[in-house]
Parts: sequence; structure tokens; C-alpha cells
Amino acid sequence: MTNKFTSDIVIGLEIHAELATDSKLFCSCATYGSDEPNSRTCEVCLGMPGSKPVLNKKAVEFALKLCMALGCKISPELIFSRKNYFYPDMAKNYQISQYEIPLGVKGKLILESGKEIGITRVHMEEDPAALIHPGGMMESPYVLVDYNRSGDPLAEIVTEPELTSPEEARDFMKKLISILQYLEIFDVSRCIIKADANISIKESNYTRIEIKNITGFKEIERALKYELERQKKAVEEGIQLKQETRAWDNNKGITRALRKKEVEEEYGYIIDPDLTRIEITDKWLKKIKDEMPELAQEKAEKFTREHKLKKEDAKVLAADKQLAELFERVSKQVDPQIAAKWIRRELVRVLNYQKKSLKDVNEKYLIELLKMLQNKEITDKIGQKIIEEIVENQISPKEYVKEQGIKVISGEKEIEKICKQVIKANPKPIEDYKAGNTKALQFLIGQVMRATKGQAAPAVLNKIFKKLVK
Repeated sequence: MTNKFTSDIVIGLEIHAELATDSKLFCSCATYGSDEPNSRTCEVCLGMPGSKPVLNKKAVEFALKLCMALGCKISPELIFSRKNYFYPDMAKNYQISQYEIPLGVKGKLILESGKEIGITRVHMEEDPAALIHPGGMMESPYVLVDYNRSGDPLAEIVTEPELTSPEEARDFMKKLISILQYLEIFDVSRCIIKADANISIKESNYTRIEIKNITGFKEIERALKYELERQKKAVEEGIQLKQETRAWDNNKGITRALRKKEVEEEYGYIIDPDLTRIEITDKWLKKIKDEMPELAQEKAEKFTREHKLKKEDAKVLAADKQLAELFERVSKQVDPQIAAKWIRRELVRVLNYQKKSLKDVNEKYLIELLKMLQNKEITDKIGQKIIEEIVENQISPKEYVKEQGIKVISGEKEIEKICKQVIKANPKPIEDYKAGNTKALQFLIGQVMRATKGQAAPAVLNKIFKKLVK
């Protein structure tokens, strides 16, 4: 039989994204709040005899938004099934999911490279309980079960096996998280996103290995890189790979064998008799579509079109919803080019270095700083120092400049006097500049900037030196 794959590495993802509803998928228990084990539970999410599930409409609307954002064909009706298995993470011994007819099919997501990755299906299901292994999964003598998470609403996104590297898988996850945040159906501070990754290589005749429960887009790349090398090494050593399920140990950075890989038929799916079929009407879909926000790609195109930003700057700003919204607010009061440059580069640099988030930024002070830069009241070098102070100490740029006495020296007479001193003290660079070495001019400008503690306006310096050195 001829193998259909054309790449040396084949990766497919099954991603479970928790939907940011206040209550669970089939009961009124809270999805967040008390962390006391088994405190957010009831007879429904614990599967007690006689209990009946009631579908959370908000969760369905969240999942429909995701289907629309991914360009999926949406099912005309909503049907739930029981996925039967015996395991302690589901007290009723089955999970309510979708199998026969998923909510959405045949969608796509575009990677940074422009490559389209097909979405096989998007469906809804309830989250199982959390299993806690004191001392580690392999070493723990027992397992604890916390049913607080059991019944939380999940959207499962299944890709076509079209990813061909761990880097592409990471990019896919990053793009998906951006979509979830833009739709406001996922709260990064409390919602969980996990992936099961299927990976196979040409050398093993594409024997599929599944890695379970990888959390976050950074970990997915790390897990797949490890598993890729493990499989290649096994083949080189003459070991025949078998289809199996493995667990990712993020602490040790390795995968561990769990069990033989199951196939869907083994779960004995049946239509859930406690949940009626729900029609997804055109009227309902129109209402949801009208509520859909601008997504990252649309924002990036708008930033390029309306503010003449470079495509790369527009993409970076639009990728993060909060960053994009900050730029939109700031650019109403400051030149968009200046706002883009400082928010994308300097603000992000400072936040990453200080391990802080956008909520730590005083927007009023940021605008104050950018206006001072726009009016050339301070140099870029001083601006870099002030933006650090804004994030770390919540200070007013105007007050800081006044206290430190670091306002730009823009008067030509004052600067010319300093330039003449620098020319007198540096005859060799002057000769070099006259001989056509333009780098020598930058050296001279640097000397003046040092003498003025960065307060001299670079544009004025250029003009004066070209006048004095002929």
C-alpha cells in the first residue's frame, strides 16, 4: 500500500480548550472559585443515579464562535454522545462528548508562514476530573482525584495531519490561542488549554505515536522535539516502533509509555438519551455572527492600511488582543508610527524583562511619554530609561524629566559650543570624516551625547557637525 504522506515528519493535533463560562457544561456548578478539592461538584457532574444534564447555552455559543472563526461548516443540529470508558476521572464511567456529528467540520487556520492547516472537526465535550500523582506519575504509590474540573466545558479542535515540524505545531497553538482570546471565549489567567499530539516519521513507515496532555504552545514544541529524536534514535538502533500513547513529563523533558493506542471504535459511543437534539437555526447563527469581533489578521490588515505600519509591526501588535487594543487607544492621541515602534519594541522589552504584564502599565503615563518623544522634548535613549521607570515605579515622565533635569538641549548655540570642544579634542576622527569615512561622524555625535548625558537632539547635532566640518 502506498503511503499518502509526502513529508518526513507528520504531526496532527487534538487540542482541548476550556471555554470561559461561569458554570459547567451540563450543570450549574462554578467553573472557577474555591480550590478546595471536590468542592465545586453536584450530583450531575458526579454522575449520581437519577441526575439529568442540562446544556449550557453560553458554552454552545462560544463554541459556535470558534467554528466561525476557523471557517468551519457548522452542523444544522447539536447532538451529544456518551464516550464509554472505565477510568476514575469520570465518575459516571462515560464522558459526554460529540462523535457522530461534530459541531463544525472542514475549517482552516493559517500559520505565520502563510501555510493553511486543515481543521478536521471542532466539537464540544465535558472535561474529566484532575488526577493528582503525589511524587510524580510513574513513582506515585496512589492517585488522588479532584472532580472540581469534571464537567467544565471544552472545545476540541482536531487538525488534519498537515504539520511537518515542532515549530509549526507551536505556531499553530499560538495562533489558536490568539483567536480564542480575541473571541473572548478563553481566559488565559484561569482556563486550561491542552494538546494531544500525534507524531510519526518516514523512517518508521509513519507509525503513529500519541503524546497526551501537553499544556501550552511552548511545551508542545519541546515535547515534539524530544519525541522526534526518540523515534529517530529507536529506528537507528533497529527498534520497531509500535502504535502507542505516551505521556509528556515536562519536569524531566521526556515522554513515557502509557498504553497501547486506542481507536475511537473501542469507546462504544452511543447517542446520549438524556440530551435532546438541538436545532442550530440560521437566526441563531446570524445573531452570533453579528457579535463576532475583528480577529488578529483583520486587525493587522487594518493597521497596515490605516496607519501605514510595516506588515511585521502590524502582525506583532495584532497577535496579542490586549496589545492591539492598547495600540488602538494610544494611536488616537499619538502619531501611530511612534506608538507602534514604542509599544511593540520598548514596552514589550521592558515587560518581558521585568516579568510584568500590560495591566502593570499606566496608560496615561505611556501616552505622556510618547507625546514627549513626538515633540522631541527627550531623546530615544532617555525615553528607553523612562519607559522602564513607568512600568517599574509608576512615575510621570514629565515629573521624572523635571527632577532629573534631562530635557533635550535643542538650542543650536549651546550645542554648537559643545561640538566645537569635541572637534578640538578629536582631530583624527575629523580627518577621517573629511576623507569620506561617515562612521567618524557617528563617533563625534556619540561624544557630544556623552557630554550632554543624552540630552542633545541628534538631528540638530547632524546639522551642526556638517556645518562645522568641511
